[in-house]
Amino acid sequence: MSIERIAVFSGNLSYSVRKNIIVIDRALPGLTWLILLHSPKKTLGQTWRGQWRNLRRHGWRRISALASVVRKRLAARALRPAAAQSPGGEYTTAALKARPNVRILEVPDIHAPEVLEEIRAFDPNLGLSLAAPILRHDLFAIPRLGTVNLHKGKVPEYRGMPPAFWEMWNDEESVGCTVHWVEQKLDTGPIASATSITRERYSTVRGLQLRLDEVGIDLMRDVVVEIARGSPRRSPQAPGGKTYRQPTLAQEAQLARKIARQSPTEAPLPKRLLKNAIKGTAFAAGIGCLHRVAVPRANVLLYHRVTDSVRDNLTTGIEQFDRQMALLRRHFRIISLAELLDKDAVPKTDRPLVCVTFDDGYLDNYLNAAPILLRHEISAAFFVSTGIVGTERRFPHDIRRGNPSIPLMQWDHLRKLHENGFLIGSHTVNHIDCAAEPEEVVRAELEQSRDHLYQELSLQRVIFSYPYGGRQHMTAERLALVKRAGYIGCVSAYGGSNVGKIDRFNVLRRGIHWEFSDASFLYESLGLW
Repeated sequence: MSIERIAVFSGNLSYSVRKNIIVIDRALPGLTWLILLHSPKKTLGQTWRGQWRNLRRHGWRRISALASVVRKRLAARALRPAAAQSPGGEYTTAALKARPNVRILEVPDIHAPEVLEEIRAFDPNLGLSLAAPILRHDLFAIPRLGTVNLHKGKVPEYRGMPPAFWEMWNDEESVGCTVHWVEQKLDTGPIASATSITRERYSTVRGLQLRLDEVGIDLMRDVVVEIARGSPRRSPQAPGGKTYRQPTLAQEAQLARKIARQSPTEAPLPKRLLKNAIKGTAFAAGIGCLHRVAVPRANVLLYHRVTDSVRDNLTTGIEQFDRQMALLRRHFRIISLAELLDKDAVPKTDRPLVCVTFDDGYLDNYLNAAPILLRHEISAAFFVSTGIVGTERRFPHDIRRGNPSIPLMQWDHLRKLHENGFLIGSHTVNHIDCAAEPEEVVRAELEQSRDHLYQELSLQRVIFSYPYGGRQHMTAERLALVKRAGYIGCVSAYGGSNVGKIDRFNVLRRGIHWEFSDASFLYESLGLW
């Protein structure tokens, strides 16, 4: 039986749920979707009793957690739409609702008789359980081919919830992700497909959850394609196993302390608290009033790696990067580097201007950074050394640091980034020091890198980022070669803000790495000091 109609059972239309639906829809053109969104309406009395139970279970921490939830919801409501054509716009709720083959039905009870009748009338070939409540037999048995569930955990060892937490609690070396057929008992059905991701040295629960979101999307897409081709798998689960429930807030705090102890710290706690208080106050003053009277400026942020495998001054953590991109969306106006270079002067805006860029071309840019950028609808530029792309070579700075071989992006990765709306630029061919190499070497590197980007990605307007990025790594003579090679701009890496006018061939950038607290990151991104 071919798949023409899919019913989705869900408890919320989170980013990962929306993206999963759209990715499957792209893989199997011609589908029709019915999305059942379980959204129960609680009375004031039910809400109060639920909060009282939570308070008794979690103690005083529940008050702090509830305040955090309220703050996040208020921030989400106040979030302004991203700029038109921003990467990731196709995964928004509005974009999903606008698809002509998608119908979303929000219901107070997904198991109500009238809802079941609606599903039967739709006559789905397949059901997908994505972030759904526990489903009953009279619902998950309606689709003719059955219903499959995306479970972000290994079964049978880690049934239940939440993703990654209990694996971290138990010091597991990896975290599983499973698609299984839905049966009456929770997470017990036959396995359609499974995979796992390695827990890295500095992994956090949220960082692993972000990785699981992307792994789960690909896993569910592949399972649905297999079912559509008539070759579904049904491997029985091993006997035994364990079902977990939501941890208490005390357990969450205990695990957070354990993870924090494993992370390097750059200063004693009192000094860090004082530093964050000062920079947080400075940011509040800057964005509240100083930005409005200061000369307009644009700050361009420079990243290299987004990973939890190491902590050095070229690396930002996965959860940390996600928080930083959320902060940018909340407080700044994000502009693409190409858009910035099209301006002669920095425009006066109600919010400070920020660009996001990456240098070198590490694989984690594609695996970890790009999905987070798409999630937050943030433009970014990736500058790559074209002769190192797709090879097992190592960058000179990694060799000097004694780093092991670090995976790099392939051209297919760069093509996908370009298709998603990200800018790809040149970082020479071999990551050379432009000021130190002979003129003929620099000229050849500039021309060959430009030509590689044209041949592989059909790029014609290319921006250049010179390796090492210091003042001493670029000269007026070498910059003249950049212009003669046809580049439309050049970016540095020695800090500073772009104030007033835009110097297209000396765009200043500020480096970001793991030692930036949220307060320090906001302070740096504002760039008023």
